[in-house]
Amino acid sequence: MGLKLPESLSSVSAGPLFCGGITVFNPIIQFGVSPTHRVGVIGIGGLGHLAVQFLNKWGCEVTAFTSSLDKTEELKKLGAHRVVNSRDAEVMKSEANRFDFIMSTVAVPLDWMGYVAALAPKGRLHTVGAISEPVTLAAFPLIMGQRSFSGSPLGSPATTARMLDFCARHEIAPLVEEFALSDVNAAMERLEHGSPRYRVVLRA
Repeated sequence: MGLKLPESLSSVSAGPLFCGGITVFNPIIQFGVSPTHRVGVIGIGGLGHLAVQFLNKWGCEVTAFTSSLDKTEELKKLGAHRVVNSRDAEVMKSEANRFDFIMSTVAVPLDWMGYVAALAPKGRLHTVGAISEPVTLAAFPLIMGQRSFSGSPLGSPATTARMLDFCARHEIAPLVEEFALSDVNAAMERLEHGSPRYRVVLRA
């Protein structure tokens, strides 16, 4: 199935959308995230900065969980209504029972039960980050709150087409750093140091 880009989307924006974009858009569709939901995004990088934009335009109240509070103003411009310091244990406790849906975009171990505690009854903690270590969860809080943990890969061609139309309608675009193809080594060095905000695009 070939996908036609909406005219208002540039090829520079489209490249990251076909990877990071659909990765975070798919669970919004798959799990029926509602415009009335309170949602959280863990990790504001290449994936998370798109998730914040999508969920804001979807109509949700969006909270960004980050360990980099220097990004606060930038996150609010992207669409976060609230920014929470994920390294502050007391602040995290104050978030208990708040969220209908929390999406983790990071590939590192987290205080999973802390985020489970932040879920409202029947809430879902969802990961799109490829965590290399086992995820340890206690059953009782999941059972008593009817809470869920899940993960997902990329989306279908139909969902990708829907995402592209959504981006065009709401003027959503990834924040990218462009490099000429001849500067690929410099681009790779930026990636190795985790420096880009937030995606790297090579231009031929």
